[in-house]
Amino acid sequence: MIHKLSNRANKIKPSFTLEMATVAAEMKSKGIDLVNFSVGEPDFNTPLHIINAGKIAMDKGFTKYTAGPGMIEFREAICDKLKRENDLRYNIKNILVSNGEKQSLYTACQAIFDKGDEVLVCKPYWVSFPEFVRLADARPVFVNTIPENNFEIDFTHLEKVMSKKTKGIIINSPSNPTGGVWSNEAILRLLKIAKENNWIIISDECYERLVYNEKFISTEKINRDHKVGATVLTCMSLSKTYAMTGWRIGYTAGSVDLIGAMSKLQGQATSCANSIGQFAGIEALNGDQKCVQDMLRLFKERRDLIINLLNRLPGVTCLSPAGAFYAFPDFSRFLGKEADGKLLKDTFDISEYILRSSSVVTVPGDGFGAPGHIRFSYATNKQNIEKGIKRIQNALKKII
Repeated sequence: MIHKLSNRANKIKPSFTLEMATVAAEMKSKGIDLVNFSVGEPDFNTPLHIINAGKIAMDKGFTKYTAGPGMIEFREAICDKLKRENDLRYNIKNILVSNGEKQSLYTACQAIFDKGDEVLVCKPYWVSFPEFVRLADARPVFVNTIPENNFEIDFTHLEKVMSKKTKGIIINSPSNPTGGVWSNEAILRLLKIAKENNWIIISDECYERLVYNEKFISTEKINRDHKVGATVLTCMSLSKTYAMTGWRIGYTAGSVDLIGAMSKLQGQATSCANSIGQFAGIEALNGDQKCVQDMLRLFKERRDLIINLLNRLPGVTCLSPAGAFYAFPDFSRFLGKEADGKLLKDTFDISEYILRSSSVVTVPGDGFGAPGHIRFSYATNKQNIEKGIKRIQNALKKII
């Protein structure tokens, strides 16, 4: 029997990044020698001291529901972290712990936006941003960015697409999929526009510890330093920093009224974040941070390698990302050409051809609102990076 589904379910798109991960897993299970550049998570295991904290939690019986907004001890650790690392002062009433930052972002949209609202989303965007907006019955309005300027927002285009219906904007720096890190000047300019127009800024900062050149400065820190007075919801995560993607722990920092609204919605949806992950999260934030520096050093080495190799590919150009663990090269030269008798209309076709001909998994930029680009994750070892790019080099030679 085929059931009639809700309009809500029908109007959103499936997460194609998860679909790519599924394809990769299926190919690997068949014994195919696969190089996977699609992975959106660190390839390292969770550091041992954090794993041990999770074991202690289970041994001591910390396996029950916690307070809806999160364990008091964990929210205190988050407040200490925000003060120590981001120079931001909050109390626990300003903090909501969620089952991963993805839930934080979804719940923020549910708490803020309504039917008839417009929400600005910068292109390229993480695939779930526009869907979160649609699930809140609002309309995503896309804003161009400038690739040669770290994919910072194009303020000229912003002025063209903003309207009286605009209620907020979602930003992501460091960025998935580009790895771009916005300048403090660009953030400050946006904050002033948001304040003037009474927008709420949802700032996705899950890659904030994975920045290579300069210390990352949070959007809310710039807001406070310059006394702009804009409303900012800051969403962060343990997933990328501590290789804890499967633990599903994220959090939001913001005003008491917004956090209270999000907590009320989340309480009806999932009660609380998992207790074991929260207990381990205390150790992640308060414990030895050498693990973060070790991962950052390896990611930087891999970044330098993959950017060098990508820029050696004929017809491909790639800027060096300042954060996260993604490269976002431009493959637009190959659009409109043929491979194996098939016209390459978009990057979905290019990625499919690379997968079919080379057993290399990449993520097409069209799915991020960035035609011509392809996302490469360098959350894999150097040997795989070299092998995968070599295979792609051979595949590109056959495109006519």
